[in-house]
Amino acid sequence: MPAMENHSSPTLKRTLGPLAVWGMGVGYVISGMYFGWNLGLPQSGPYGMLVATLIITLMYVCFVLSYAELAAALPRAGGVFVYSQRALGAFAGFIAGLAQNIEFVFAPPAIAAAIGAYLNLLVPSVDAIAFAIAAYFIFTALNIWGVRESAIFGVFITILAVVELLLFTGLTLPHFNFAAFTKDALPNGWWGVLPAIPFAIWFYLAIEGVANIAEEVKNPQRDLSLGFNLSMATLAILALLVFFGAIGVAGWQAVVYPPGKATPSDSPLPLALAFVTGQNHPLYHLLVSIGLLGLIASFHGILLVAGRTTMELGRARYIHHVFARLHHTRQTPANALALNMLIGTAILLTGKTAQMITLAAFGALTIYILAMVSLVVLRKTDPNLARPFRAPLYPVTPIVALVIAAFSMAAMAWFNQMLFVLYVLILALGAVYFYAVHLRREGIGV
Repeated sequence: MPAMENHSSPTLKRTLGPLAVWGMGVGYVISGMYFGWNLGLPQSGPYGMLVATLIITLMYVCFVLSYAELAAALPRAGGVFVYSQRALGAFAGFIAGLAQNIEFVFAPPAIAAAIGAYLNLLVPSVDAIAFAIAAYFIFTALNIWGVRESAIFGVFITILAVVELLLFTGLTLPHFNFAAFTKDALPNGWWGVLPAIPFAIWFYLAIEGVANIAEEVKNPQRDLSLGFNLSMATLAILALLVFFGAIGVAGWQAVVYPPGKATPSDSPLPLALAFVTGQNHPLYHLLVSIGLLGLIASFHGILLVAGRTTMELGRARYIHHVFARLHHTRQTPANALALNMLIGTAILLTGKTAQMITLAAFGALTIYILAMVSLVVLRKTDPNLARPFRAPLYPVTPIVALVIAAFSMAAMAWFNQMLFVLYVLILALGAVYFYAVHLRREGIGV
C-alpha cells in the first residue's frame, strides 16, 4: 500500500532553468575529480583503477539515460523514493528513500574533510576539521536562504571549477610520462579492479541528485533530461582528463601519499601539480584556490539535495512531519537541512574519509538497482504514464546499468565486509521501524 503523502504541504518554488540544472548536476559530482578517487590506487594501481572507472562510466551513462525518463515523468523532490514507491510499493519506497539518505548524509562529510584539507594547505595554522565544520554551517545557511540564490551561486562556482580542471589538465598532460603512469600498474593484479569500484563510483556519485530538484525546475519535463545528459557528458570527459593528467606526471604514489607521509591525502591534484609548477609558483596557489571551489560546489549541491530527500521522508510521515516543513519566508526545507547538518558533523568527526565514501557508494548502488527495476516495472504496469523523455535503446540501457550496479554491490561487499554489515544493519533497523512503528502508527496491519 502506498505511503501516506501530505499533499497539503507547502510546495517548493519553480525557479530553475536548464543552465541551473546542468550546473547543479555537474556541481553535485565535480568534487569527485578533486579527491577520493585516488584512495583506490594503492590496491588497484592505475590499470585497475582505469578499468574500474571505464566500467562504472558505462554504468552511469546507462543509468542517467534511464533515470532521466523517471525524473521527467514523475518530477518530485523525493527522486527514487517516489519512483520505487509507485512501482514497487511502500516498503521498497521506504528502503529507496533510506538508501538515498545514507548516500546524501555520508557523502558531504567526506567532501567537508577535503575542503578542510585544501584550506589547511593555504592556512596551515587553522585545523582542517575546524574549516570543515565551518563549511557545514555556512552552506547549510546558504541553502536555507533560498534555492534560486543557492543555484546561482552553485552554477557560478561550478563553471569556475570546470575551468580549473581544464587548466589543471592543460598544465599536467604535456608532462605525461608513460613510464611513470605504468609504474607498479597492478600492485594486486587484475583483481585490483574490484576494490577500486567504490572510488570509481566517487567520480560520478550524486549525479542522480538532479532528479531531487524536479519540483524547483520551471519545465521539468524538458529541462531535467537535457540537464542530466549534458551533465553526464561533461563529467565523463573531465574524469578521464583528470585521471591521466594527475597520475601521468609522477606516478600513482605521488597523488596518494604526500612527501614523507604514509597517510593517504585528500588533495591529490595539488600533489600532482607541485611536480609541474612547484609549491611556490603563482599558478599552483591559484589553481589550489580555484580547486577549492569544486569541492564547495559539490558540498553545497549535495546539502541542497539531502535536504529535499529528508523533507520527502517527512512528507510521507516516515520521519516526524516537522522535517517536511518549509521555512515560513524562504520556502526552503530548513528543518531537514539542519538535521542533516547535525548528523553530517558527527560523521565528519570520525575522520574516516574512505569509509564515508564506501558507505555513500553502497547507498548509491542500492538506489540505482531499485530505480532500474522501477523503470522496467512502470513500463509494464503504467504504460500510459506521460513520458516526455524515454530511455534510448530500452530495455538495454536500464538492464546494463542494473547488472553493473548489482555486480559492483557484490564486489564492494566482498572487499568491505564490515562496512557492508554496517550498511545492512542500518537498512535492517529501518525495516524494523517501517513494520513495527510506521505501519502501526498509520493503522495498517503488519
